[in-house]
Amino acid sequence: MTTYRIGVIGLGQRIAHVLAAMKEVGWSFVLEAYADPAPVGAPILEAADIRMGRPCADPAELIARGPYDLLMLGAPNHLHFEHLMVAMQTGWPIFAEKPIVRTEDETEALARRLAQPAPPIYVGLVMRSLPIVREVIDRIDRGELGELVSIDATEHLGPEHGAYLARNWRRKQAWGGSYLLDKVVHDFDVFGRFVGARPERVASFGGRRIFRSDRGEIARVYEDGSDAYAYRDAGWNASNDAFQSDMDVTDHQVALVEYENQVRLSFHANSHSSLTERRWYVAGTDGTLIADLVRNKLMVRRALFRGKPEKVEYGGVTADAHNGADQAMALDLLAALESRAAFPVTPYESMEAGLTVMAIDRAMEARQVINCAPMWARYDAACKAPASA
Repeated sequence: MTTYRIGVIGLGQRIAHVLAAMKEVGWSFVLEAYADPAPVGAPILEAADIRMGRPCADPAELIARGPYDLLMLGAPNHLHFEHLMVAMQTGWPIFAEKPIVRTEDETEALARRLAQPAPPIYVGLVMRSLPIVREVIDRIDRGELGELVSIDATEHLGPEHGAYLARNWRRKQAWGGSYLLDKVVHDFDVFGRFVGARPERVASFGGRRIFRSDRGEIARVYEDGSDAYAYRDAGWNASNDAFQSDMDVTDHQVALVEYENQVRLSFHANSHSSLTERRWYVAGTDGTLIADLVRNKLMVRRALFRGKPEKVEYGGVTADAHNGADQAMALDLLAALESRAAFPVTPYESMEAGLTVMAIDRAMEARQVINCAPMWARYDAACKAPASA
């Protein structure tokens, strides 16, 4: 068995969870070195019995101590582009956390760079690896639903999870981009795969009405007396209080998308829900399915069928609602490195999912319906241009 030498730039909580999943599914690896002045993922690695390796002052020192079989990038989103540009110069395979980059300008610059020879880049859009998601894609591709007509989708987080995001670095656009970009780009990646087309027009409304300091006296305990809003360490540059932080991203948002092939989608996100949900309702001319990503259940029925719908339960439900996706992605990553299978998502699909969410956020900020054609034209031109253009 190959033992992989790994270097990590940005040893945060998320990349630590990915490393722990890699160990859990049987990877043989050594974390040779990491570059992070405050490695908040250290307790997660310690719990997984993974040695952290040599600390490096910066990415340049880490790279100088190479080579590595895999570079893993896990810093906050505002550093993704910078770290990708450095990592691609090495020629070593790269695993980058989502979103691949944070802005439209960064996306176009990355597209120009990818028009030149580049090493493999695997993006942590972890939902692509979930068995339930793979099956939904397969059923749509096989035509079980006929032609897709419309999609209704949700992601409603529990109060503890929402409070974590309101305290974590993701609360600030300067570090994380928008709420949807960091938390829901997974879903829009999958929707684009379902539909097989890019968004043509988008609209959105959202704001911050939950995690605010002016809401008066906010209860901080559950009915049983246990503390509320105390969900785990909030990591790098954390705020102490979800309601008193300098948060400037939305805590709830709705979006409408019309794709180029006339499929329509509605999306509703809320970060303080007592009934958690991540659900996709996909309606086609010949059938309908409901994918419940929290409970890991699928329900499907043909349009002209009066019997009971088909139900599939995948089990393996976990407290973080990833339901084994991290472990599945770790296996996909190993298969890709060993050239046994393609990774489920490409950097281009990742960039297009990010641009979709960025257009939605622009529509919200402008209070207008956004025509996406100019954005796609710029992106396509960047994909064909040399990096020096």
